[in-house]
Amino acid sequence: MKDFDSICKQFAQILKGKSRVNQGSCSVSLHRDFKVLVKGRKSSSVVPVGVSFESIDQNGHALNLAEIAVLEEEIPSFMHSLVQQGLIVSALHNHWLFTDPVILYMHVQSIEHPLHFAKKMAHSFLFLRSYPVS
Repeated sequence: MKDFDSICKQFAQILKGKSRVNQGSCSVSLHRDFKVLVKGRKSSSVVPVGVSFESIDQNGHALNLAEIAVLEEEIPSFMHSLVQQGLIVSALHNHWLFTDPVILYMHVQSIEHPLHFAKKMAHSFLFLRSYPVS
């Protein structure tokens, strides 16, 4: 699994985060850096960004997944960037009610080399008001 660990570290570097390997999956956890209220109370836990890959095949292609908290006004440009790069936006929904500002969660997936996916996600992050941080 030395090759997997190396790819995982590169994956994290592209996304400007730290990698974590667990049961054959590589994940990078980030968060959005903006103020959010839930029912009038400050919360930092409702704005996660998770990007991961697993199940690499003999050609180096993996199942790549991402979930990111997005502001309502970021959706059109962020989603357009993802789709233009051939990524599948598989869901857009809320997790929490009574948030200020309104936050939705976008799920993204692909099957391709994980480093290609990481580069596409990093590019699309530029269409957000603030780049996700670790």
